[in-house]
Amino acid sequence: MSTTSVISHDVVVVGAGPAGLTAAISLARHGVSVLVVEKHRGTSPFPKATGVSTRTMELLRTWGIDQQVRAGAIGVQPLLSVSSTLSAPVQLTVPFGYPTDEQALAVSPVTPTCVPQDHLEPVLLDLLISCGGTVRFGTELTALHTGSVGVRAELLDSVTGRRLQVKARYLIGADGPYSKVRDELGIAVEDLGSIGDFISVTFRADLTARLGRTPSALNAVMVDGAEGLFVPTSADDRWIFAREWHPEAGETMADWSPARIIAMLRAGTGLPDLQADVESVMSFEMAGHLAVAFRSGPAFLVGDAAHRTTPVGGTGMNTAIAGAHNLGWKMAWVLRGWADDSLLDSYELERRPVGEANVRRSLVRGPQPPADGLAWDTGVHYASPVIASGAGVGDRAPHVWVQHRGGAPVSTLDLFDGRLTVITGRSGHAWRRAVAALAGEGLPIVALTADHDLSGVVSTDRSSDTLTSRYQLGDTGAALIRPDGYLAWHRPSETRNPLLALQSAVAVALSRPDAADLDRVA
Repeated sequence: MSTTSVISHDVVVVGAGPAGLTAAISLARHGVSVLVVEKHRGTSPFPKATGVSTRTMELLRTWGIDQQVRAGAIGVQPLLSVSSTLSAPVQLTVPFGYPTDEQALAVSPVTPTCVPQDHLEPVLLDLLISCGGTVRFGTELTALHTGSVGVRAELLDSVTGRRLQVKARYLIGADGPYSKVRDELGIAVEDLGSIGDFISVTFRADLTARLGRTPSALNAVMVDGAEGLFVPTSADDRWIFAREWHPEAGETMADWSPARIIAMLRAGTGLPDLQADVESVMSFEMAGHLAVAFRSGPAFLVGDAAHRTTPVGGTGMNTAIAGAHNLGWKMAWVLRGWADDSLLDSYELERRPVGEANVRRSLVRGPQPPADGLAWDTGVHYASPVIASGAGVGDRAPHVWVQHRGGAPVSTLDLFDGRLTVITGRSGHAWRRAVAALAGEGLPIVALTADHDLSGVVSTDRSSDTLTSRYQLGDTGAALIRPDGYLAWHRPSETRNPLLALQSAVAVALSRPDAADLDRVA
């Protein structure tokens, strides 16, 4: 008779996709004991999502793995192109929701890239393990029990049949659109719509060199009988061909014989001699949904478990990563004793509107407005009780190239990870003293002063604007930036009592019970 082993961790994450790994990394980097369980035997063997947005690349840069991720990049143009066949001249190109490199570099130290998910996930996994995280593949959640002081997760090792019980303070469900965690919590979903049912064929072929041009991220073909999309998914000529099909009219997977698939690929590419190695054929629905809640007591939903998008616009994985990062740092700070548990309520308040907007955006067929390329990504604005009022507060902090204490040029966005940061004007001495007092109490907080800690770097683009003007600091102002790089509070000049003002700002940002009325202490 088998026995059930009992172990304990601070947090259990169910699902080892990009959202689950991101949440776990955000926790482990703060010294939190985190266990990730994944029912599959390893990371995804499929390319899945390939668009890695500007904001996601900023987070990866903060973690020092942006170049490892970019090493798997696919050479594509950030466009949707339309032609009669893939090898025929392009008739039309339209934006598909990503900025050009020039547009990205005007507001960020990085550019978006096209990287298959089966390259990204192992990089994230290696980082998690190096940070002390534990991962169990081939392990399925069978039951979940929540209480006022934590969770108890019952797991099954599908290889050995061994049962395991994990006790934890929190649990994060990152287990996809058909989430077991969501079902166990009794959280319903709101169906937001569907574009239709599609067939996806992953194949390899000597194709790119025969096109005579750099393919677009999405390549629509209009040839009769083989209308669909060709999507490059790796640098070594792995592609996906996707087209709509109609199971409601009697079509079945059995209709997609190898001979039919090859004939369709040849027709769609316009290359009658194409030799293709088909790796997989799958069906999926382009549909969107939104969980009615992202939290139930000590359990949370992230990624597709919380908000499922369609592939249109390339928002899904990036929305999942940003949301998981938002939850991860907050949960870590609660567990380290720096923030109150109520800070975790701000995860849903800040990220559910973003998730809903991006789901609805992904359900719209056709070209994406050029302005959307950064608006849905680096332009996200948060409004919640842990965000103060004021111009720019709730936005991602501005990117400015600076020298940090005489070192090599860095972006201001490189300076915020893992701590609270107060940036002050040139004469922000009183703010520096206030920060020192808070740091002396054990809070991870630092002060960075213009022309003292941070000096400008000459540049030819708009990021050469001075630090004080971009952060609206004047000579004695201050701005409080969260560990995720979001502006939580701002004062354009010194206040009557800088220490009390900053104490109150920090208490609000961390949802601590000692928060005071910020207007009263301004």
